[in-house]
Amino acid sequence: MSIKIEKKIVSYKVRDDEKADAPKTVPVAEEGSNVVRMHEKLERPDMLVGSTYKVKTPLSEHALYVTVNDVVLNAGTEHEHRRPFEVFINSKNMDHFQWIVALTRILSAVFRKGGDITFLVEEMHSVFDPRGGYFKKGGKFMPSLVAEIGDVIECHLRGIGMLDDCGMDDHQKAFIAKKKAEYEGKAAPAADAGSEGSAGDFPENAQLCAKCSTKAVIKMDGCLTCLNCGDSKCG
Repeated sequence: MSIKIEKKIVSYKVRDDEKADAPKTVPVAEEGSNVVRMHEKLERPDMLVGSTYKVKTPLSEHALYVTVNDVVLNAGTEHEHRRPFEVFINSKNMDHFQWIVALTRILSAVFRKGGDITFLVEEMHSVFDPRGGYFKKGGKFMPSLVAEIGDVIECHLRGIGMLDDCGMDDHQKAFIAKKKAEYEGKAAPAADAGSEGSAGDFPENAQLCAKCSTKAVIKMDGCLTCLNCGDSKCG
């Protein structure tokens, strides 16, 4: 559509159609806007509080030492909480040096990015070693060394309150304790006859649990029940 100009032009300005058509948004002040949240531009303090975890696997003669350092945000206020800031992994074994350094840098970058970082645990648990996994002390199956490191990250996130403890309630714990006592009572005569018991926390002939990856599934009262997480085929 053409427009006929009948008056003398005394001034003009250029209009940006994209900005003109865009919806106008009014910034809204977030409640508690003075609360410091985790973001990638947050400068590293001179001192960080951290925890070091020892990881001993059958894949190496030497142990891995995983250190997770946390930054304390909003210290001294009701909004004070800890967030992972960086991770370091050290070992005398240099076989996995390159990918371990790469893993620590990527994990640290994701930590500093902020937001929900709990997805890292599930992603690392789903990494499988093509040569096969192994059972750690207590009967829990680890599909790879990366999954073992993911288990450490999960333990740390639970310790600082970023992951809820999805353990059993008191009723489930009492039920599992009762079942375990009944099974051990039945297995006691065989042990007295000279058979050696299991060196772990669960019976030697226990099966692997599909839910918690622990060799703790036994058959009691005609039903497969996990003595570690309480999972049962009978509900």
